[in-house]
Amino acid sequence: MIVKVFANLRVICGGMTVEVNPLGNKIIDILDKMINDFPDLQEEIFTPEKTLKPFVHVYVNGRNIIHLEDLETLVNSTDQIALFPPVAGG
Repeated sequence: MIVKVFANLRVICGGMTVEVNPLGNKIIDILDKMINDFPDLQEEIFTPEKTLKPFVHVYVNGRNIIHLEDLETLVNSTDQIALFPPVAGG
């Protein structure tokens, strides 16, 4: 499964995309595997309660998971997944 990452997450993950082989088929499984591979990612995307930090967004096929089943959203290997960190600007 390919996950596109943006902004500072590209530095942590070593590129614009990450190939992930999760143990399950939910967004949380993908993120858990990514954190296993890139431990610094945890602090960037999760709260201590293991919820997404405010303004961290995950999209599946262009739809924000908050409008789906959040971290329990089911995915297929052909789905397009994108992970965005909080971004400040003005």
